[in-house]
Amino acid sequence: MCSVHDTIEFEKRGIPAAVIITQAFRKAAVFQFKSKGMEGHAYVEMPHPVSNLSTEDMRTLTLKYADDVARQLKE
Repeated sequence: MCSVHDTIEFEKRGIPAAVIITQAFRKAAVFQFKSKGMEGHAYVEMPHPVSNLSTEDMRTLTLKYADDVARQLKE
């Protein structure tokens, strides 16, 4: 998992990267991609918040998004 900034730097070097955010950070991610010339770049969005989830609940939630992350890395 990478930050938007890290993803941009990896992508510039031809290295696939995936951004995973929660809904609360959607606007910030969209703004950062746009400001760096990568408007419309894909990201994986999970529900917010996740900090209060148990390890098992986080594992269950994360597995729901595994295919989305894999798909983003292939693009």
